[in-house]
Amino acid sequence: MALTLMCGLSFSGKSTLAARLARELPAHLMSLDLINAERGLDGGQGIPSEEWARTNRIAHERARAFLEAGHHVVIDDTGSPRFVRDAWRTTAQAAGAPFALIWVQITLDLQRGRVRANRESQGRADVTDAVLHEHAASFEPPTGEDAIVVDARSTDDPECVRAVARELASGRCADPA
Repeated sequence: MALTLMCGLSFSGKSTLAARLARELPAHLMSLDLINAERGLDGGQGIPSEEWARTNRIAHERARAFLEAGHHVVIDDTGSPRFVRDAWRTTAQAAGAPFALIWVQITLDLQRGRVRANRESQGRADVTDAVLHEHAASFEPPTGEDAIVVDARSTDDPECVRAVARELASGRCADPA
């Protein structure tokens, strides 16, 4: 059992990697976007901070239950700012589970390209320019934290997924509980 948190900007490939890791490990996948959708909210259009706080409380409660039942949990979220990551560390620690952070790094040029392509294909929910800008401006990179760093261009690569899963399974990258 462990808690793994995704971290990175929108369109970096966090959801893709999280879903593939959940299958590979195996682990329970928890998406804050899906919890928002359950609640009738769309993060890509902007959500008031008090609603994000409620979504986070729900996610922490669910994750704690899965961890206490002995499951590995992968959290699909942006993992920013730092206090959000620290809260997930605390949840893992309270359940006696190791915590691991995966930072999916993306260049702004690649992010813009993926946003444009998505707006043409409508392959996933859009994120407004204002929300993208706010997230980029407020993003606190996890420098100095023990994170597994993944290049955004590799999140769809099966070998990358297997390598990250092996690193998670080894426990070398996880903060001890």
